[in-house]
Amino acid sequence: MGWVVGYVGLQILLFIILLLGSWLIWDKRFSKRHGESIPPGFQKTEEVNIDPVTGKTHRVYYNPKTGERFYRLEKF
Repeated sequence: MGWVVGYVGLQILLFIILLLGSWLIWDKRFSKRHGESIPPGFQKTEEVNIDPVTGKTHRVYYNPKTGERFYRLEKF
């Protein structure tokens, strides 16, 4: 019975480590690709994203040389 508790504990610990790691990696990538000032080389697209939780609207900009996307908060 002790090995079952150990196995479940190990699974929970692994899940927490993976969850925290994914949040840290995702936050870093997203924060580098959005902001107020548009980086040089980016072109405005017709794509607009609306966050269903906050209701904020982001305009998508695209750099054709690198394929990167940039998300700028739209103010109406």
